[in-house]
Amino acid sequence: MNTDDLIRLGESRSAHNYHPLPVVIRSAEGAWVTDVEGKRYLDCLAGYSSLNFGHGNPTIIAAAREQLDRLTLTSRAFLHDQFATFVAGLADLCGKDMVLPMNTGAEAVETAIKVARKWGYEVKGVPADQANIIVMEDNFHGRTTTIVGFSTDPDARGGFGPFTPGFRIVKYGSADAIRDAVDENTVAVLVEPIQGEAGVLVPPDGYLTAVREICTDNNVLFIADEIQSGLGRTGNTFACDHEGVVPDMYVLGKALGGGVVPVSAVAADADILGVLKPGQHGSTFGGNPLACAVGNAVISLLNTGEYQARARELGTLLHTRLRELIAPGADGRSPVIAVRGRGLWAGVDIDPSIATGREVSEALMRRGVLAKDTHGSTIRLAPPIVVSEADLNWAVDQLSAALADLAAR
Repeated sequence: MNTDDLIRLGESRSAHNYHPLPVVIRSAEGAWVTDVEGKRYLDCLAGYSSLNFGHGNPTIIAAAREQLDRLTLTSRAFLHDQFATFVAGLADLCGKDMVLPMNTGAEAVETAIKVARKWGYEVKGVPADQANIIVMEDNFHGRTTTIVGFSTDPDARGGFGPFTPGFRIVKYGSADAIRDAVDENTVAVLVEPIQGEAGVLVPPDGYLTAVREICTDNNVLFIADEIQSGLGRTGNTFACDHEGVVPDMYVLGKALGGGVVPVSAVAADADILGVLKPGQHGSTFGGNPLACAVGNAVISLLNTGEYQARARELGTLLHTRLRELIAPGADGRSPVIAVRGRGLWAGVDIDPSIATGREVSEALMRRGVLAKDTHGSTIRLAPPIVVSEADLNWAVDQLSAALADLAAR
């Protein structure tokens, strides 16, 4: 079946909860993917950071293949030989005592919410059912009913109520807003160190440091959702590292599964995760042998520091090249209004009079680059960290050419 056949079949038999670009990928290697007709594209989305280490990373694939031949699932009713090394290795990577493994990012966020509430009741002494958690405007933590209940995106929320109470929404990037919202029943502040879905929004310098101080002063847990920003993407292991900040809980996912299987986790010290007792939380597939084997391979890659350094170096190149596109052309208009981000992660605001983000993404696809739009006229660029310097330059060249073509319409 060709691209058109597969798109028609998929659209006729699946729920329309996504609006993908009209490309059907059959194979991939490194930073490149190939469609069913054999056309190659540079992947500049990397599965929303799930593919930080590239498609088919040899170390990760070898670990998965070996484990597939041995053992894939026991459930947590029994132990298996990959579990201990995974939780210990990830805890050490995070500088924490304990890890609670799950599958998807949303599950890990839900886990963090449950743990924070239970900690609030059993350790902090918050009255039963009175705990509140402070969250940010324009957040994206997943799509379960609890999580979309504190989203400010109408598409995420609309038609899914009633919603779970206990969340206070404040302005992202404002420490004062958090400070004003905290009370004696606040158990946690849940924040993305960089907001990905919102357009790769980087908060003001000192924001995360202030959040840490507010949480410490008020006996509140600082929960950092590093699902997209963590594990090398921004040039450090965690985006919080850029301010030298250590949260009470890391929420991890996406890249932790190496683009092979869904793996997520919450990492925290024993006085926090220790509030959970057998039977109070779990997952049939959470911490399964295949997931742990893949996770162990991912941890081994991060422990070298190679990927973090590469993301820093190539990130400097990416942002330098993108900022050049802000310069006005002969007509006095600049096709790019703003560039944000850190490391190999950028949000690019396009002049809406030139094109929407979707139109830019479609133009890039025709030129062999895959990217994703968000919030109207913004596109996100997040290639695998294994991308070459030449390919990265080529991708920006294609963006420049695509914008020129769109501006000339």
